[in-house]
Amino acid sequence: MKEQRRLAAIVSADVVGYSRLMGQDESGTLAALKALRRELVDPKIAAHGGRIVKTTGDGMLLEFPSVVDAVRCVVELQTAMAARDADTPEDRRIALRVGVNLGDIIIEGDDIFGDGVNIAARLQEIAKPGGVAISRRVHEDVRDRLDAAFEDAGEIALKNIARPVPVWRWSPDGAPVAATARAAPTEPPLALPDKPSIAVLPFANMSGDPEQEYFTDGISEDIITELSRFRSLFVIARNSSFTYKGKSIDIKQVGRELGVRYVLEGSIRRAANRVRVTAQLIDATTGSHIWAEKYDRVLEDIFAVQEEVTQAIVAAIAPHIETSEFTRLHAVRPGSLGAYELAMRGWSAAWQTLKDPDADDLRDEALRCAREALAIDPASSAALRAIAFASWQQLTFRPATLGAVASREGLEAARKAIAIDSGDHVAHLWRGFLLLYSGKFEAALADLKRALELNPNDAFARAILGYAQAMDGHPQEAIALCERALRLSPRDPARYVILNTLGWAHFSARDYARGAAAHRHSVNELSRLPHSRFGLIVNCVGAGELERARMECAALRELAPEFFEARLAGGVAASSPEIRKRATTFVRVAAGIEDPSAADALR
Repeated sequence: MKEQRRLAAIVSADVVGYSRLMGQDESGTLAALKALRRELVDPKIAAHGGRIVKTTGDGMLLEFPSVVDAVRCVVELQTAMAARDADTPEDRRIALRVGVNLGDIIIEGDDIFGDGVNIAARLQEIAKPGGVAISRRVHEDVRDRLDAAFEDAGEIALKNIARPVPVWRWSPDGAPVAATARAAPTEPPLALPDKPSIAVLPFANMSGDPEQEYFTDGISEDIITELSRFRSLFVIARNSSFTYKGKSIDIKQVGRELGVRYVLEGSIRRAANRVRVTAQLIDATTGSHIWAEKYDRVLEDIFAVQEEVTQAIVAAIAPHIETSEFTRLHAVRPGSLGAYELAMRGWSAAWQTLKDPDADDLRDEALRCAREALAIDPASSAALRAIAFASWQQLTFRPATLGAVASREGLEAARKAIAIDSGDHVAHLWRGFLLLYSGKFEAALADLKRALELNPNDAFARAILGYAQAMDGHPQEAIALCERALRLSPRDPARYVILNTLGWAHFSARDYARGAAAHRHSVNELSRLPHSRFGLIVNCVGAGELERARMECAALRELAPEFFEARLAGGVAASSPEIRKRATTFVRVAAGIEDPSAADALR
């Protein structure tokens, strides 16, 4: 019997991170997928004349008689899903990857086979989460018939497909998509610097209005300028980055040509009085995405929006580079690392412990790597900064056993780093923080203000200056600093530190209800941080929540008995005698040492 063939548009789709979603909540994920299909997916397919050929647990194969209807269907579907899940936490979102091909198919019953189907499946694998990848044949048929803007991704070698396939990609946020190289670079790649290196490509103007180029270029240029404030980064100059403006590029090739490990790219779409900025950070050596975010703003003052979005992007990507560097350097044998790499491995190890106060092994590794780096290069600023950072962590999480030693070593390291480079904002930050612990508030304030002056994009520096201001009796300044820090870096790995500072700022202002709320959030972020739980105790007493304060007292006594006893004896770090007395009295009331009337007199 002669096999049946026909030309058709084939759509392959699968759920991104299906195994992870099922592992988190199997029944909930299945229920959500059923609802998604019932309410959105199946009606869209039917409305555009499509047929569901078959489904698997995490995907489906579709057939359309019209390639225009097929692409219109999947673009509308992906756009609707993005809007539907806008308020859903990122780790719970259901997103699809979709591939579309136009080809000859073989029909067997209700099923279809052939190269056309295989290519659609491979296109789906290289599509962005929430995006669509199509073949050139599809693009030629739809490009003048749909409003969707597809980016040329070049010829891509697909798994088990004999010849490279010209690919075009679409994503709902309009972000430009990295193209695959068409030809090998004619010059040998530049060697990577001995510090994390980044190029900021000119953002794409997706508004369709050439008049908006100045705004788009302005954000790109400002990001380059602000990233250059970080002494730990090697940032490619604007003139080199902007040679890629308006070109379809391959991120890996950009990395080779500019000699950088990381590339930041993005797009800007302006409509009426609103603007959407999208950005993504990519490891140019592997092509993998490290971070992505979108920012929606109302354009009341275009320059204020430009400044706000720039600071938000810069503050957001710095921690992700630190995390990526840790992952990379941790996989390399220490014996093959140079002084700077050892220092960066130590710094990154210290960053990793911010979410885990019990990670003593990582803190020990941070100090060990930094000390080994200094043995190779005694003038290594990176190693000195790493020691100061790790010493602060020892002082914070292990004060009973290592507090005094950590304080001395950290302060000396920060002092040496500043002597080497007085413009090193990180060294000023950690010296200021360590001076706070030593009770030297005037010197601490000077260092912290200098750190923020040198780098206004460091959200952590804002928070620590906020703490110093709060404990010096300037709560409004402290609150403003903390709120700005949270706005700059809403997903900061040390967010609990910022929230802890905000709680103390409200305590300083006698706004105990807000103080308790901030400290509750901080405790929820990291339950084993004694400083946050202590702040929750005194704010609860101030707010009249004595039972909650007593419960938290018991928890703190069990969590950090030496820390708790020091606070009962009046060991709160505050330059304001009034704040110190109020905090000490409130915790003693919560512990049952003093009568509640003592707190009433100070509220």
